[in-house]
Amino acid sequence: MLCGFFNGVRYTTMTGPEAIFDRALMRQRRDRIAPGFDAHDFLFREIAERLAERAGDVRREFPLALDAGCRTGLFTQAARAIIPGKIAGFVQSEFAPGFARTAHARTGVPTVIADDEALPFAPASFDLVTSCAVLQGLNDVPGALLQLRQSLKPDGLFLGALLGGETLHELRQALLAAEAEIEGGASPRVAPFAELADAAGLLQRAGFSLPVADLDPIDVSYDNAFKLMHDLRGMGEANTRLDRRRTPTRRATLLRAAEIYAERFADADGRIHATFDVFFLTGWAPAESQPQPLRPGSAQTRLADALDTTERALDEKTSAAFPVRPPTPDRN
Repeated sequence: MLCGFFNGVRYTTMTGPEAIFDRALMRQRRDRIAPGFDAHDFLFREIAERLAERAGDVRREFPLALDAGCRTGLFTQAARAIIPGKIAGFVQSEFAPGFARTAHARTGVPTVIADDEALPFAPASFDLVTSCAVLQGLNDVPGALLQLRQSLKPDGLFLGALLGGETLHELRQALLAAEAEIEGGASPRVAPFAELADAAGLLQRAGFSLPVADLDPIDVSYDNAFKLMHDLRGMGEANTRLDRRRTPTRRATLLRAAEIYAERFADADGRIHATFDVFFLTGWAPAESQPQPLRPGSAQTRLADALDTTERALDEKTSAAFPVRPPTPDRN
């Protein structure tokens, strides 16, 4: 099954004053590069495999999983190879029709053409939802996460990957310096990235329980900056900011950017390096069966007793108590 509807709901695209990315252009570019995507999919394939490994670490089976923003079906393929039988059934959704057709052809599972910012799935549909490096390209990340959480059954698991932090900081620096030097100014070229401290907060804001975010950087080396830029275009990750420059970049600027990149970020062998900071996100749909925090003051055991310390009151301004460990014997 390959369709643009699910349960009779038509998918839509978010627009508005808060938008950062040109989602229509993003879809066009992904459709255009879909036939040659396999030559450039290494980053997303690696992320999909790491997500599958994380799903394998969870001690439960998943009757039905949704891979939201599946590109060419990379997570479904990785899960079948790495954790066979762990996930009984799959559903895929994809923004670009060209990717969706490929994903359906390769995996044979139902694939829905849908915008990640307007998912058409009914509440409590899935036991597992994954998102493989899609969120950083959305205009409404909290809203998308909320929809993903709502599509999970109670105590269902969300596993996501988000590019953030210092991703492509080398390219950002080189382009900024070259454009300022050659053209006397700079234009927005690389998408804004979230920080790791923000990632768990996004999960909490979307209503996930037990949210966890951790960083797993991926370092990629290239002969030169032009090969990196070629890969980014082949990935469908070229600049789609609404405030992007609308005229072609000067050849002199690109040549200077490549020189600056090599000067600042080449290794001893002359190869340049590109950083991709991958934030892996884990969260659970709330359920009564999950561990709940105790209400304040309900503890039955004193912390001082557990630590084998002496409790001493602080001054009246703080009105607090705090365990003081006996002095450590001198080892000298």
